[in-house]
Amino acid sequence: MFQTSVLVSGSKGNAVLVRTGEAAVLLDSGVAARTIFAALEDLGLWPGDLRAVIVSHEHSDHTRGVGALARKLKIPLFINAGTLAQCAHRLGKLPAGITHFETGSTFRINDLVIHPFSSSHDAADSCNFTFMRQGDEERKLGVATDLGFPTALAVNKLKHCTTLILESNHDERMLMEGPYDWVLKQRIKSINGHLSNLQAVGVVSQVMHHGLQNLVLAHLSEINNDPGLALKTMRDYLQTIRSDIQLLVADQYRHTPLLNI
Repeated sequence: MFQTSVLVSGSKGNAVLVRTGEAAVLLDSGVAARTIFAALEDLGLWPGDLRAVIVSHEHSDHTRGVGALARKLKIPLFINAGTLAQCAHRLGKLPAGITHFETGSTFRINDLVIHPFSSSHDAADSCNFTFMRQGDEERKLGVATDLGFPTALAVNKLKHCTTLILESNHDERMLMEGPYDWVLKQRIKSINGHLSNLQAVGVVSQVMHHGLQNLVLAHLSEINNDPGLALKTMRDYLQTIRSDIQLLVADQYRHTPLLNI
């Protein structure tokens, strides 16, 4: 067993489940614990199946519910030092403690092999991740959201994924014609902001290979994007290369199915 589900995704909160036969972990928890628990139970998992929470970066839509969830389940938190320094006030005291990871250094939780790598985002030591199962060289999950620019490092790390969860945050026209003030628009468009639909296509074009089976578009803006538009933009590209991979859009209020990585 090696599966994932995007439990929630968007500007109001984010969480990704990754599980094997030995471990189930949560990447981020930007919503209330009860929302996470309801999604897990709907997928046939008990909240008590979770063994750890991993934090990608300090922003509240990724950390808002982390402390409460870790306390309720008495599970450890995995976080790098730069992120912890920025959000420790939000986490509170954790009964199972904190384990620090180093960006760029692989660590393990049971049979999950987790590799954090730097993302281009306006947060202290922000990370994206790949997940593999120990002893399984054939399957790999990549999670890359909250990056304003796909660096050569990011593209290299996301190669050979069999499942990819990738940011497709905004449509450039909708962003520029939308209600945000100019400073925020520039922040989102910057190399430390968020990927647009077209930038997501650019990433996929660089990492596409015959083994990529699932692509999940994530972290869509409710103001500056539309799920149908994000889907169409990516699907139009996939059709040009005659790819039949499974394409999904993650939602702020509904989890994706459990996907076999």
